[in-house]
Amino acid sequence: MDMKAKSFYQELMDKGYSRRDFLKFCGMMGAMLGLQSSGVAQVVDALQNKPRKPVLWYHFQECTCCSESFLRSSHPLVGQILLEMISLDYSDTLMAAAGEQAEEVRHQAMKDNYGHYIMIVEGSVPLGSPGYCTIAGRDAKSIFDEGAAGAEAIIAWGNCASSGCIQHAYPNPTKTEPVHKIYSGKPIINVQGCPPIADVMAGVITYILTFDKLPELDNMRRPSVFYGRRIHDTCYRRPAYDAGLFVQSFDDENAKKGYCLYYMGCKGPNTFNSCAVIKWNNSISYPIQSGHGCIGCAEPNFWDYGPLYSHIPYVHGIGIEATADKIGAGLSAVALGGVLAHAVVTNIQKHKLIKNQMDDLSINEEDFDKTESHLENEKEKIEQKIKTEETDKL
Repeated sequence: MDMKAKSFYQELMDKGYSRRDFLKFCGMMGAMLGLQSSGVAQVVDALQNKPRKPVLWYHFQECTCCSESFLRSSHPLVGQILLEMISLDYSDTLMAAAGEQAEEVRHQAMKDNYGHYIMIVEGSVPLGSPGYCTIAGRDAKSIFDEGAAGAEAIIAWGNCASSGCIQHAYPNPTKTEPVHKIYSGKPIINVQGCPPIADVMAGVITYILTFDKLPELDNMRRPSVFYGRRIHDTCYRRPAYDAGLFVQSFDDENAKKGYCLYYMGCKGPNTFNSCAVIKWNNSISYPIQSGHGCIGCAEPNFWDYGPLYSHIPYVHGIGIEATADKIGAGLSAVALGGVLAHAVVTNIQKHKLIKNQMDDLSINEEDFDKTESHLENEKEKIEQKIKTEETDKL
């Protein structure tokens, strides 16, 4: 049996991993994908018996942070085993070959696996001057088209490939576009983030290998199992948000107490990702836990949202029922205002409840009065905006 005919399990055994390592990996992936025990058994069966999937990994306009995330996960079952799951036939960043030899490998891999390989794209594709991104003397667009033509499916790794990232930000001098804007006719999955979480990347590959199809996607082509909830809804600082307890500067007392970072520009309320659940670096932490607000890197056009430390004017939806599909891009200002007004009222009620317990919490009464006054003013502004919108409609 040649290397391409080997299963993931056989490859692991040859590399010295134990059966326990294999089952632990399958269990971890099954848990992340939300599978029942029968689903985990399917993962075990697929990775034990199916041949590894051939993969061609392309790099265009990007900083290689997606590859760094993929390779530098501190969890050995992801960082070390993951590359054994696939038959990585071409990656100009990771492969030993270079120049003409690398190009020969790529063309041979496309020829041998035409119609059956997964094309992974890291980076956006410029449509301006060919000189903005050339590989082996060819422009990025022609290389992409050549690879996409023979692919079974395309995975857009990271915000660059999924949305264009900073290259696509105004004024977009290279006229760069994400994968789904320049190609159609093949299944495309966006694995958002700058970079994506390594475990999420592993979960996507595991699902494809197990079920021979892409996972369920949201309206932005992201796998719903990982991008189905906002960071805000699973954030450990959410109770502080609901109670109206906010950090006003990074070095104030509220920051030391772990209050909500919304006013410091945190985009968690508008960002769909698994950072607060899966976390980073062997589930040690994530940006908000480290004291820095979410910058929204799993959302399209996040570089154009304004200054990173300016808070968003509206919070799209309240509660864990909010999903990217339910929110959509066309939610009216009146609906947003109504949702936020409800949230403000709830915050005032909770704020007063906590105020009654100040003696136990040892929190300054003046801080509470300031926050409560601010919430009351916000409520009045929102109610006036709703009345104005309703009058304009009539």
